Amino acid sequence: MLANFLIGLREGLEAALVVGILIAYVRKLGRTDVIKRIWVGVALAVILALGIGAILTFGTYGLSFAAQEIIGGSLSIVAVGFVTWMIFWMLRAARGLSQHLKTDVDQHLDGAGWGLVLVAFLAVGREGIETALILWAAARSSGSGQFPVVGAAAGIAVAIVLGYLIYRGVLSINLTKFFTYTGVFLIIVAGGILAYGVHDLQEAALLPGLYTLAFDVSATVPPNSWYGTLLKGIFNFSPATTILEASAWVLYVVPVMTIFVMSVRRQRSTAAAKTPTPSLTSSQGAR
Repeated sequence: MLANFLIGLREGLEAALVVGILIAYVRKLGRTDVIKRIWVGVALAVILALGIGAILTFGTYGLSFAAQEIIGGSLSIVAVGFVTWMIFWMLRAARGLSQHLKTDVDQHLDGAGWGLVLVAFLAVGREGIETALILWAAARSSGSGQFPVVGAAAGIAVAIVLGYLIYRGVLSINLTKFFTYTGVFLIIVAGGILAYGVHDLQEAALLPGLYTLAFDVSATVPPNSWYGTLLKGIFNFSPATTILEASAWVLYVVPVMTIFVMSVRRQRSTAAAKTPTPSLTSSQGAR
């Protein structure tokens, strides 16, 4: 539930910030008449995300077990690709996101401003599609039931409130730190989703080694215990993990986390280098 809450919070906050930037900019330009166009685009993006979520959830009903596992495992791996791209894209684009959106608005503001429907749809729709796929994979790997959905819904609800407070100027959040810390957490979550996807493909006999275990700590960490459930829900930890699952987790998390941390440090160094050094005053120089 916590993993899904954080995914919903991060993705929801990204979408809320996008909507806030679009609305604030058209207000600044005095074009409040086109705000409805933005909300139409947002509504279409939400409908698209819900439709994709429904297809992912109910689309495999009636298929054989092997077919369900192949589809589920493959889409879980695709979801890992999406979340990885999302983490690094936001790290790179966060600083210039506002200017990019404003440029899009300027290009589509002619006449009645119907082009803003497309701008809002594409901007929010990207977040919606990512959210639907990632949450579906995370919920599937952490177990069925209503808790993953509740956690994601709660995260999105909190994101909407935070986005509104930021838009109104009531709240200030260090977004760089927020996306950095949640990025670290999501890399670990994505590693668990990848391992679960590999396990699905092993169960479908598409990959070997289903009964070749790297470790089995089920006696120490019973799957039905509260701590076993907690580890499963947050990190997708499986007490009985195959060698292929463990290898996939390590080969993903270690290099991706290393590149992410190095990218964060590089950005901080670049930002520090661009910060002007205070010059000496004339009185200081006289000394």
